[in-house]
Amino acid sequence: MVPETFILGFCAALIAVAALLLVSYIRSRRKTPKIKGYLDLMSDLSDEQRLKVQVIRQTFLPKVERIRQHLCELRLALAKALFSEPTDRAEAQSISQEILRCQSELEQEVIEHIIEEKELLSSKQQKRFFEIIVEQFSHGGLGVHDVRPRRKP
Repeated sequence: MVPETFILGFCAALIAVAALLLVSYIRSRRKTPKIKGYLDLMSDLSDEQRLKVQVIRQTFLPKVERIRQHLCELRLALAKALFSEPTDRAEAQSISQEILRCQSELEQEVIEHIIEEKELLSSKQQKRFFEIIVEQFSHGGLGVHDVRPRRKP
């Protein structure tokens, strides 16, 4: 009697673990929508608002991506200048100033974009949008529009 109870309990535990693993696997395979902007964090946009956001992004996202790419190139150039022998301090300072200019340009583009998106929203939505912006900016940088490190696959 004891071996049969043990075997049944073991099989039940095995089935439960297999079910948990299956559920975990299925959840991990679900694709989460890729966030392209702050308004992707709002669930109450109308279809018309979503369409207008897409139109705005058709010019904004490529422009911001070019600035991000240029920033990455400049940072690589700065690293090379810092570790060249002998170190060219003037070159490093010049590249650093260009990085600051690009960061400022990126911030200005994001500011204009936020204003443009804000104008699409109702007053209630603007309050929620404000909360999202404050939360995104609270970590330093530009939140979802900040320069993100490229991850190796």
